[in-house]
Amino acid sequence: MAEGIMKKLYGKQCYVQSVGVKNDMEIDGFAITVCAEIGVEVSRHRSRSFDEMEQWGDDLSSFDLVLALSPASQRRALDLTQFFHIDVEYWPILDPTGMGDSREARLALYRQARDQIYDRLVARFGPATNDPAG
Repeated sequence: MAEGIMKKLYGKQCYVQSVGVKNDMEIDGFAITVCAEIGVEVSRHRSRSFDEMEQWGDDLSSFDLVLALSPASQRRALDLTQFFHIDVEYWPILDPTGMGDSREARLALYRQARDQIYDRLVARFGPATNDPAG
């Protein structure tokens, strides 16, 4: 979700890659729905794991910043700082997965997570150059 929002906000001003500790989860329908509400298309989005990036030959040293959205991804990103000069920021974003007892409750939680990501990106990187919220 974060990669899609960042690309929508800032276009091609920077290279963004979504990476997780594991890649065993495809983006779910709730994330697709709430991102579509702000004009962000993520239905074809797939994240890769840190290990996959290395196996596929991505140069991890070319990244300047890792935005970790979970404690596990923060730990993995901090491991990389032993080998590469990469800044790591931890953003404690709500993980709405499996929360809520109805469709509307789940969508509300996913919207909250989406809005947290959106607000943090704008606070960190400045005004959007391609603002989907209008």
